[in-house]
Amino acid sequence: MNLAELTSIVAEGAGISKATVREIIKLTTQAIQLEVVHGGRVSLVGFGSFHPTVRQARIGRNPQTGGEVKIPAATVPRFKAGKEFRDLVRTPPKKRK
Repeated sequence: MNLAELTSIVAEGAGISKATVREIIKLTTQAIQLEVVHGGRVSLVGFGSFHPTVRQARIGRNPQTGGEVKIPAATVPRFKAGKEFRDLVRTPPKKRK
């Protein structure tokens, strides 16, 4: 599913315009991104949570040469699915047509 498909489904279900839905999705994702960028956590009960995590520096291998490559430490965004979401994925409902 891409943004256009998601927009159509939400617009149809909520009875509002696709343009309004697109703007709401844009603002929602921006708010989540800003919170995580500033070190915060965004929890959506039943869906999951977004948070930053630190990856330690490490030594990797260049697959072409086999030589060592220093990979610097980095802060990266993470998503942890909530219990309801995990349960749905384990036993998915019938596909929609």
